[in-house]
Amino acid sequence: MSAAATPALRQRRKETRPQELLDAALDLFVEKGFAATRSEEVAQRAGVSKGTLYLYYPSKEELFKAVVRQKISNLIQVGVEMADAWDGSAAALLRELMSVWWARVLNTPAAGIHKVVIAEVRNFPDLAQFYVDEVMIPADALFTQVLQRGIERGEFRSLPVREVAHALIAPMIFMALHRHSFGACPIHGVELDAASALRTHLDLLLGGLLRQPDASAEKGR
Repeated sequence: MSAAATPALRQRRKETRPQELLDAALDLFVEKGFAATRSEEVAQRAGVSKGTLYLYYPSKEELFKAVVRQKISNLIQVGVEMADAWDGSAAALLRELMSVWWARVLNTPAAGIHKVVIAEVRNFPDLAQFYVDEVMIPADALFTQVLQRGIERGEFRSLPVREVAHALIAPMIFMALHRHSFGACPIHGVELDAASALRTHLDLLLGGLLRQPDASAEKGR
């Protein structure tokens, strides 16, 4: 390798290093949990020194927050932008949001974040509040916005939107937990086709949401 190429290679490595650290942190948090993961282990897995890790993320808490922001918060923002620009039906938007969530979270290592949060936030109240502010409230707002739009346009029945939003989100969290609990074990009888389960769940929910023709009006025609 020429001397001229060496600085360029080092620069590229410097630019990719934050991503390498976040990927290593996510893997370890999911494998071991937040409390049991040490910063030194993250640095070692990413191939850097502990001092280099702290240049980018000064604490394990900040590292965890960065993982959540990149893997979950950014995706919620993508959903918000998608909803703002959407000119189709609310039902089609819900399907698209679910599809994006499947591709960007459930079908990736990021699904393990849900397991880490549910297992450990009770012992880390500051991180619990961070997760509520950064993920739960924005996700709830996104889905309630879509549901309210469908009701106002006459597409959906008038139902309590917050409760329906929870009914949409809860099975997704279950599937993420399953993937990193029973689904990660070499045992039989607990297999789950998450993509098919998501489609079925949405079909069932939309069947209850969509307004049905008025039976009495139909008879009078």
